[in-house]
Amino acid sequence: MKNIFRSLGIFVLALVFQSCTSANDVHVSSPNGKFRFELLTEDSQLYYRAFFDDKEIVGKSILGFELSDTSNITQSLKINEVKESKVATDWKPVYGERNLYPEQYHQAIVTFSSKDQKTPLFQLNIRAYNEGLAFQYAFENPGKVTIDAELTEFSLPAHAEAWISERAQGEIIKQKVSEIGEKIVERPLLVELQDSLFVALGEAALVDFARMKFELSKEKPTALVASLDGKVQFDRQFTSPWRTIMAGNSAGELLENNYLLLNLNAPNAIKNSDWIKPGKVIREVTLTTDGGIACIDFAVKHNLQYIEFDAGWYGNEYDDASDATTITVDPNRSKGPLDLKQVIKYAESKGIGVILYVNRRALEKQLDEVLPLLKSWGVKGIKYGFVNVGPQEWTSWLHEAVRKAADHGLMIDIHDEYRPTGYSRTYPNLMTQEGIRGDEESPDNTMVLKTLFTRMLAGAGDHTNCYFAERVDSKMGSHASQLAKAVMIYSPWQFLYWYDRPENSPGAHKGAGNSTNFILEVPELTFFDQMPTVWDDTKVLSGYPGEYAVVATRSEDTWFIGALNGLQERDSEVSFDFLDPNQAYTATIFTDDEEMKTHSRVALEKRNLTSEDVMNFKLGKHKGMAMVIKPAK
Repeated sequence: MKNIFRSLGIFVLALVFQSCTSANDVHVSSPNGKFRFELLTEDSQLYYRAFFDDKEIVGKSILGFELSDTSNITQSLKINEVKESKVATDWKPVYGERNLYPEQYHQAIVTFSSKDQKTPLFQLNIRAYNEGLAFQYAFENPGKVTIDAELTEFSLPAHAEAWISERAQGEIIKQKVSEIGEKIVERPLLVELQDSLFVALGEAALVDFARMKFELSKEKPTALVASLDGKVQFDRQFTSPWRTIMAGNSAGELLENNYLLLNLNAPNAIKNSDWIKPGKVIREVTLTTDGGIACIDFAVKHNLQYIEFDAGWYGNEYDDASDATTITVDPNRSKGPLDLKQVIKYAESKGIGVILYVNRRALEKQLDEVLPLLKSWGVKGIKYGFVNVGPQEWTSWLHEAVRKAADHGLMIDIHDEYRPTGYSRTYPNLMTQEGIRGDEESPDNTMVLKTLFTRMLAGAGDHTNCYFAERVDSKMGSHASQLAKAVMIYSPWQFLYWYDRPENSPGAHKGAGNSTNFILEVPELTFFDQMPTVWDDTKVLSGYPGEYAVVATRSEDTWFIGALNGLQERDSEVSFDFLDPNQAYTATIFTDDEEMKTHSRVALEKRNLTSEDVMNFKLGKHKGMAMVIKPAK
């Protein structure tokens, strides 16, 4: 029986209205009054509308699913229970972009059952946060249910423009929503409704469901429809992921509020998380013992916390016969030799952790062997590579793989197309993930500035930051930009020097190790040396997607600032009114300077600052600026 959830709307609204002051709609408003979710019915269909500052940001839009098996869900419903609640609290993460996250919302949960039974059938859960709106469906005792499609719409104004990408690591382009055509586009989706009014549509708490993207409605020219990556099946109680709607007067306001996705996930499930340690990582690309030791020595000298052995340490990652319980170097990537256990032991003696890459081919068949084995070797974490994402089956498998890693005290970095939806709140051993067009794709600042205000709404992104690689000068922008990016693109495991090797590293062979990019001891490496990877506070001082941005982050009493510029030369300014007015500061400023004689042409300048100062500076095409601000002695 098709479209059954559409028809349920008649019964849902008739019952909900009994407990509301209006006979035509139901409202849930945020604690600060800025957001409002309105549920309504018309022509026997369930709809919603969304408002921000009394402006309609999502017009009348359909809610529901299309089900193929409805044998245990009838059209004759009654309200079983209505719960309205308010939450005003905050929570402390294991690590984050802040050391404390506010969690304030108003919630309405309506539970429905059939008229002939007391057993609940499903719930509609609506939350209005100070940062945005979210809604979710929960089925209590559905029997066997197959969801063929999701019907949820997001109706946008005719002139709305969005920054779209068709895949997680694809290019991001800006175009009118009405011109998306046949594309299926990624989430989070940033939309500009009008000047100083931005909306972001997304998904939170995707754990065992099919991934959602967006496609253009075939019936409405500017309505987006949730597009599931395959059917969803359950034979037990289940909840859908949250559908989220954020809004703000700038794209930066949305970025500052990106913890909404974390708030929609369950609290930390790891009882003792002391072993979870953020940090900076250098990738070892020669797959040799000497290369590993060289990276460890470099990590000690430059205050990095980890080295990572990438693909090839256990054989050809694309060969199903490769065994990730053995140390068998892929000859197509390295001549070796690699005594990995010796390297791990040496790293432990120096206080450095070792991370190992494992391709999904080995993970899918050997996960339960690999996790305890690598833990016994002294490995601190694993990078899951080329994992399958999208369908319900692989979504469930991957999050189970994260949970199993936690059981063995292992941290995780998920590479390739996986994008976060807040699960690192529940399992903070999920340190970071790719799902981003990072430095492996040689993005220029324009692209990075689109990524900052779109992809980074979802959470941490492993941008594979490189520094001495030739692509920095020829394709990407500037070295000061690379410094700034490491602050602006949040990742608790921050990979640096992606294609670079310490000077005493052995000669390369093939693969990524074929690089000739040796790390030079240029003065500005002190910026990376000082920089942490997680923050006590984060502020977006200014910015516009694809054009420019200035971001300030704080660790204890030290502030780090990153600024990026796109295609147009720009006169910029930074107001330091976020600093403590009772404290004097000293700033070290890193800027691009073609007159410098170093390889990277980055100039360093010292300056005294107070909270009353405003700094004016000029940024050229695809240039950047980075700054460290410390209390004056």
